[in-house]
Amino acid sequence: MHGAKTLIFLAAAIASAADFSGASALEFTRKAVSFGPRPAGSEANKRLQAYIRAQLRTFGAEVMDDSFTAHTPNGPIAMTNILGRFKGSSGRAVAFSGHFDSKQMPGFVGANDGGSSTGLLLELARVLAGRPRKDDVYVIFFDAEEAFGPWSDVDGVYGSRHLADKWAADGTLKRLKALINVDMIGDKDLGIALELNSSAWLRMLVWDVAAGLGYRSHFLTAGSVIEDDHMPFIRRGAQALDLIDFDYGPHNEFWHTPQDTMDKLSPASLQVVGRVLVETLKRLEQKP
Repeated sequence: MHGAKTLIFLAAAIASAADFSGASALEFTRKAVSFGPRPAGSEANKRLQAYIRAQLRTFGAEVMDDSFTAHTPNGPIAMTNILGRFKGSSGRAVAFSGHFDSKQMPGFVGANDGGSSTGLLLELARVLAGRPRKDDVYVIFFDAEEAFGPWSDVDGVYGSRHLADKWAADGTLKRLKALINVDMIGDKDLGIALELNSSAWLRMLVWDVAAGLGYRSHFLTAGSVIEDDHMPFIRRGAQALDLIDFDYGPHNEFWHTPQDTMDKLSPASLQVVGRVLVETLKRLEQKP
């Protein structure tokens, strides 16, 4: 009897995540990358912003800009986070995030690093469209994750630092059940790091969901410590998790190079991560 119940649970979990399309996420990624290099403040970055807003509105999200000017090694630069909100009724919130900018360097289009997170989040917004929600669900596109010089506490994750501060000030952070950030999740050889800065219970929940969906092999068991867009929220006391594959190509040789191109990506990898997020949201909405 126990085995039968397990099979029913697995079938239900797979069905609940089945509407997420890795092929669709890959096409959204391809469109984002087609704008070319898109470091914060660039015209390509602004054109991609307009595309993201238009897609979110198509999916029925409430679209909000979080605009600010950051002081960078290149001087002051205007930046904008884009938030799509799907309204719920509980007063609580769940957020999914990733960055859409690319690093400022010659020939770098960031298909995996910036492109894949954009494509996955747009597909997630498509899946959320028109479905009744218990909690508010935010789909957040961070600007300026990339540093302009060497990574430091003051150069990098500009967008997430700004939004974490803003949400701490306006009370949104107190309503937040969890934030899950995605980064570099389109790699054909997908291996999501067990990121140790992340909230332990949330990491365990996602790993459990992945195992239930048959994706255990893509979620690693060796721990890593990674600084990413989840960290400003962690430092503000929020519950947050980073899903990142930080082993991109042989010896990570595709990372931050012109080799980070669309041919390195797989719709299957995007589908694994997307389906895990859809099922994780269902579990999080069951939490008080």
